[in-house]
Amino acid sequence: MRRSAGRAGSVAAPPAPEVTMTAPPQQEAPREVLRTEFPFQLPRGYVDEQGTVHRDGVMRLSTARDELIPLRDIRVQENPAFLSVVLLGRVITRLGTLPLMHDGIVENMFASDLAFLQDFYRQINAEGHTRAAVNCPHCSEPFEVELGGSRLGES
Repeated sequence: MRRSAGRAGSVAAPPAPEVTMTAPPQQEAPREVLRTEFPFQLPRGYVDEQGTVHRDGVMRLSTARDELIPLRDIRVQENPAFLSVVLLGRVITRLGTLPLMHDGIVENMFASDLAFLQDFYRQINAEGHTRAAVNCPHCSEPFEVELGGSRLGES
């Protein structure tokens, strides 16, 4: 019989259980996803040369470049009201089944659809930046007020 390297006559202790130390799982901060494209549906719709009506589309968020480049366009320089047409032609990425979107299409839309797109542009590009939360001075009820510009491309 072999004795352990301990004292004579002592009983060997059972082996210690193996303990593995692990750090608690780290909670990853939820990643904020920036939505950059927004679907829309025109009130009337763009009618192409074949008579097809295109109503469903997608508009992307505008960049500073999108707002600056149209200012070099001769049509905008001659008539500032043309700015919204050129700008919308840049940020609308899809309209119905049209293979290509450009300012010429926007130029030939019904006035009600153009007004809708101008408002939609303001909504998606100014979200969270042109509204302020305030309280009524009389009843203390909270509400929001619009602080942004009134023309497309203004902030």
